[in-house]
Amino acid sequence: MEETQEHVRREFGTVEENELRLDVEKSEQVINALNQDLADTYVLYHQLKKHHWNVEGAEFRDLHLFLGDAAGHAEEAADELAERAQALGGTPVSSGKALQEHAAIEPEDEDVYDIRTSLQHDLELYGDIIESLRDHIELTENLGDHASAQILREIIVEVEEDAHHVEHYLEDDTLVLD
Repeated sequence: MEETQEHVRREFGTVEENELRLDVEKSEQVINALNQDLADTYVLYHQLKKHHWNVEGAEFRDLHLFLGDAAGHAEEAADELAERAQALGGTPVSSGKALQEHAAIEPEDEDVYDIRTSLQHDLELYGDIIESLRDHIELTENLGDHASAQILREIIVEVEEDAHHVEHYLEDDTLVLD
């Protein structure tokens, strides 16, 4: 029987030299921003999935599919953010507790709300994430990390598009009558 020995290869919160030639001090700032974006994205992901699971009513099918797709977009963005943090010599935030600590946004509680309220909560999270992404694009550009800025730009395009779709769902023009 082969023995294994537990060995921490990189302690969370530390930043190692990277092959991307971004100095450790700058990498640390970018990784902190990316980890906040990663945590925020997972908060959004879980809230979207909650609404995907619980949506009911005349527009069930369309909203169920949209919320599933939007959650998928968030999951893809999270993967990009985590891989970039790792490439810069850092460790992506991953545990539930750490995600909660690093997130700058608050999800709604565990109750199930009507879909209009749920979508309003989603739109609020989207708005907060959009503002943060804009700040982090500027930060990464100012630090000379153009690749991270580009990744964040690609993510914000998708986030803004999904937010705009939510905005359309919240309009008062509908075929459903009282």
